[in-house]
Formats: sequence, structure tokens, C-alpha cells
Amino acid sequence: MMTLRRANERGHADHGWLNTYHTFSFADYHDPRWMGFRDLRVINDDLVMPGMGFGTHPHRDMEIITYILSGALEHKDSMGNGRVIRTGEVQYMAAGTGVQHSEFNPSKDEAVHLLQIWIQPDQHGAKPAYAEKAYAKAAPGIWHLVASKAGRDGSLRINQDADLWLVRFSNGETVTHALKPGRHAWIHVAEGNVELNGQTLAAGDGVAMSNEPKLELAGKDRAQVLVFDLN
Repeated sequence: MMTLRRANERGHADHGWLNTYHTFSFADYHDPRWMGFRDLRVINDDLVMPGMGFGTHPHRDMEIITYILSGALEHKDSMGNGRVIRTGEVQYMAAGTGVQHSEFNPSKDEAVHLLQIWIQPDQHGAKPAYAEKAYAKAAPGIWHLVASKAGRDGSLRINQDADLWLVRFSNGETVTHALKPGRHAWIHVAEGNVELNGQTLAAGDGVAMSNEPKLELAGKDRAQVLVFDLN
């Protein structure tokens, strides 16, 4: 079964300094039909204006992944990390027992476009952690494992039985992914246009898949897709 969530159906808020779209219920946007999918709780599509950002605020017991689509974001946290992450980079933070952090666009003239992802952890009170990976030069037409429970194949190790894959396209490549029995998938189109099992999708679209043995993606024109393989 495939359930389609079009980009224009998402929650939206324009705060001036932040233009954001919510795939699932978040902050003042609430839709009981879209509270998350399996252990995936948040996909926020954020555009942060130059010189603006999120002030210091707390989190706990959440796996937080940020993917920079364009621009740069300056991160600081109570673990002592201070870093500017740039286009094509992924940042991971396990909030665990509690973390305070801030995110700021250091540019004077360029907005930063990012995806903020929250995954519910499989345990409470984990030790806070921080890590990064770069995908700016990721080859097209290949499955890149960004995060996994075991941290296999050099991926980020997260506190949940979930695999996060990145696929980029440049000129009509087709890739397939088999879903094991009992597994589910959420597909989010980060950029561009793709086809998923014959269904045309555009940037911001999402699809929930259950009881589907295989997904087939075809894309072009520098499209990017995130695929969450979930328990």
C-alpha cells in the first residue's frame, strides 16, 4: 500500500525569518492524520533567512538529523560542539538525557535550505552524541546509507532500528530497494522530480509504503530523495 502526501498538503508557517513546511504535525500545526510514520516523527523543510536562526533551546530523547540542501548553518551545543555545516552535509545529534543547542545562518546574503528530521529513539536516557557526514560529492544512481542502528558501512549510528538512505540522480538513473517482510518505508523527495513505482513525485512530496516488497525510483535533473526503511 502506498499513501501519498503531496508537498502542498503539508503544514506551513512563514515567520519572516523562517519559512517552514511540516510533513507531520509540529508546533502550531496539528493534523491527527499526520502525527508521524512509524518511528519517524518530524520532517521539517526549512528556509532560514540570512543572519537569522534558532536560539538556544533544549531537546531530550530524540534522534535529530539535519541535511543541508543549500547554504550553511552554524551549530553550537552544550556538548561543546561548534561547527558550520554546509551544502550536502548531514548532522546527527542524539539528544538523549538532554542537550541544549542553537542553529544560526551565518551568511549575510544567502538563505539556508535544510531538512530537519526527528526519529523517536528505542531507549530513553541515552548518552547525548554528535556526528557528521558529507555527501556533497555523493555519486548519482547509488544508494548511500546515511544512518543505521548498527552504524554499518560507515553510516551514522543512531538509537533506532531505522535505515536512512540518500539517492541522488543526474540523468535518468533507476534504482531499486527491497523491503523485507514487516518493514515499512517513508520516501521524501528533497529536490527535483522522480518516479516511484510509476507514481510521479515532486520536491516536498512524501510517500508511506507498507506491504510493498520493492520500491523503484527513477529521477533526473539533480533530484535527491531520502528513503527511511523503518521497523
